[in-house]
Amino acid sequence: MPAPISVIIPTLNSAPHLQSCLGALGEGIMDGLLTEVIFADGGSCDDTAQIAEDVGATFLSTPIGRGNQMAAAAQIARGEWLLFLHSDSVLGRDWQDAVIRHLTTPEKAAYFKLRFDEATFPARTVASWANLRARWLGLPYGDQGLLISRRLYKRIGGFPDIPLMEDVAIAEKLRGKLSALPAFIETSAEKYRQDGWIKRSFKNFNVLSRYLTGADPTKLAAKYYR
Repeated sequence: MPAPISVIIPTLNSAPHLQSCLGALGEGIMDGLLTEVIFADGGSCDDTAQIAEDVGATFLSTPIGRGNQMAAAAQIARGEWLLFLHSDSVLGRDWQDAVIRHLTTPEKAAYFKLRFDEATFPARTVASWANLRARWLGLPYGDQGLLISRRLYKRIGGFPDIPLMEDVAIAEKLRGKLSALPAFIETSAEKYRQDGWIKRSFKNFNVLSRYLTGADPTKLAAKYYR
């Protein structure tokens, strides 16, 4: 059996999404591919902690901030590989074979191809752009997952302690060492449905552009989350 993987899921009032996210991991747990699941929690006040207890996951309380949460969980993870997943993302059925094949290349990190939980034209368009951005620019977002060996993760310094764009920051550290897995990950389109596909896409593009041109992540986060 390949080197076991620690799954790290940053959570914050994530209970509504966790059943689907965890359900997709079941076969990997039973097969011994996944050695543990860690909820890196930023202060949930819903049933997230209870769900962790019910499924046998480790519940780690951390200061809020997705990058900080994932970095804290990585420090206690036991697996030789780390798989970072957002709580509202669900791995496709073929994920296990794709992951096992990648474990032969510990000097490379990998992400999944993105699709949303709806099949509308806007959803397909935004997902296609995300996959092109990840492929051409080497900048996958966190909702595409990240599979990385512990050795490589430590070598690049892990996730930075910034309140926004931690996924882009680590992708920049992995420049030339990132590849797409031949498997999909399906993520929630809830925020796009709430804000509107055009408005949300423009907002994300604006934040990415400003970050890449040197804007302070703390100031970006203050505006992004208000």
